[in-house]
Amino acid sequence: MTTQTATDYTTTIDLDRSPDEVSAAIADVGRWWLGDVTGQAERVGDEFTYRYRDLHDSTQQVTVFEPGRRIVWDVIDSELGFVAEPDPWTGTRIVFDLQPSGDGTRLTFTHEGLTPAKECYDACSAGWDHFVVGSLRRFVETGAGVPL
Repeated sequence: MTTQTATDYTTTIDLDRSPDEVSAAIADVGRWWLGDVTGQAERVGDEFTYRYRDLHDSTQQVTVFEPGRRIVWDVIDSELGFVAEPDPWTGTRIVFDLQPSGDGTRLTFTHEGLTPAKECYDACSAGWDHFVVGSLRRFVETGAGVPL
């Protein structure tokens, strides 16, 4: 389910893998956040850059990495080529909260700072629906993400 209110973009999905397995999948960014990913996201202090054509260029730093519980990426630089605002993600946070749920994991994903007031909200929330609800889910469950 995706929440679209005056607050940050948030979605919650249930996965049929353990919280530790989901954490490992999240850290393997290049396998589900499809595009050109360079760098690492496996421990606090790691940085990675994501590029997709001339549409998206952003750098994230891992600021929290608690396997099976919580992962946070601070967006330290961004440029989206499809909006007038030059760096709409810079200063935002991408948060993965994991909780055991039945035989699997409930993942609550929040992009703190991505609100409907942002020019990129519609396109970016649709992107997160693709990457988290679609690609990450498929990667966790089958070992292969969903290309754009």
